[in-house]
Amino acid sequence: MALPGLVGTEHIGFTVPDLEEATRFFVDVIGCEWLYSLGPFADPHGDWMAEHLNVEPRTVMRENRFFRCRTGPNFEVFAYDPPTPAAPQPRNSDIGGHHLAFYVQDLDAAVAYLREQGIRVLGEPTASSRHNTGQRWVYFLAPWGMQFELVSYPGGKEYEKSATTLLWHPAHPND
Repeated sequence: MALPGLVGTEHIGFTVPDLEEATRFFVDVIGCEWLYSLGPFADPHGDWMAEHLNVEPRTVMRENRFFRCRTGPNFEVFAYDPPTPAAPQPRNSDIGGHHLAFYVQDLDAAVAYLREQGIRVLGEPTASSRHNTGQRWVYFLAPWGMQFELVSYPGGKEYEKSATTLLWHPAHPND
């Protein structure tokens, strides 16, 4: 069984503490395009926010912005005003922990660029092994602490030599 009509990932949504800072990061550093915004939205007397978005009923969605970052899913970036303090940014090891990975053609040039932009890069690029041999990667943090990754495998990955189905690749979106 599969989800009827499934085509692929359309967008990834996440919340940031400062929407202006996030916009500068995505547009000026990463190179995404900001397309449009929505909001504000709130339901001051009902439960629409809790029922539809799984947030506290009095939460205000101040604004959300939509970004296109070349090939891959769109980003829907939210700024909320919750009635209680927000939870801290999760680490990868936390429940709900996550990261977003950008594929780049030249990992070393991309790492150097991020460092020139003042972005915190976590360590040096790592060469993968086993099924992912051929891939190199490194994590970096957005100004608000969200985890991102750069990944590159221009010569492919080891698993591809015997696989009948390949992982989706942003450089070859129709393969």
